[in-house]
Amino acid sequence: QVQLVESGGGLAQAGGSLRLSCANSGPTFSGFTMGWFRQAPGKEREFVAAINWAGLGTLYADSVKGRFTISRDHARKTVYLQMNTLTAEDTAVYYCAAPDGHMIVIPKMSHEYTYWGQGTQVTVSS
Repeated sequence: QVQLVESGGGLAQAGGSLRLSCANSGPTFSGFTMGWFRQAPGKEREFVAAINWAGLGTLYADSVKGRFTISRDHARKTVYLQMNTLTAEDTAVYYCAAPDGHMIVIPKMSHEYTYWGQGTQVTVSS
């Protein structure tokens, strides 16, 4: 079973950085694509980034491309989201997620993901 726990959120100043972590406490990890989504108050949940099971393929939303980097550590069963050059528009609750099963194409729609963490708040002050 996939059990996802995010950490690393908090308060940052505009232009600053944060690194989010998502640990899978379940027995499986290596075969899953992993994704990050975010939801700001009053807005729908949106795709941020995803990484395939091998860690060799990544996908980013245009709004974060060049600023955020997703990576994974199979030994630690953890996926990371390094966020640089933060802006107030990055303020949201960030969720990590995994689809149910091996995916050939990296999904970017929330309904394609089955397992979700509880979320971690990121607040960027301008």
